[in-house]
Amino acid sequence: MKSLPQHEDTLLIRTDFSDEEAWQTLRAVVATPAEEDGFLAVLHIVDDPAYRDLTTEQIVALAPVEDDLLILADRQALSGSGMPLLAVLKSEDEAPEQGFDELRVAAAALWSVENNISFANMDWEEFVEAADDDGVFRGF
Repeated sequence: MKSLPQHEDTLLIRTDFSDEEAWQTLRAVVATPAEEDGFLAVLHIVDDPAYRDLTTEQIVALAPVEDDLLILADRQALSGSGMPLLAVLKSEDEAPEQGFDELRVAAAALWSVENNISFANMDWEEFVEAADDDGVFRGF
């Protein structure tokens, strides 16, 4: 398998290719600035069938070492209500067994997680604790 590209922006990796219309809708949502203050996730889109149906573990293994945050557009993201993307934080300290943490993030709220984790303004746990009962972060 080929490695993911190195890029200064957070990678948004498409792993589900079953619904092109849903993918285009998701891309439009994450490219739309937040209503209240105009914030936007800073993303590099990876839309390559080479990553079709890869697991989170496989994606993490293919990611550049310096990439701490990865966003996956998997089947659940493209078919679920609110387009719940899978945010993956690679762990260094107190790493879980698999070496990363996961959180579902509604596409419209992705900017909050991406901006604040990338710039170390907030801790991952703050987003996890703010997730709804279904495990999806939709904002504060």
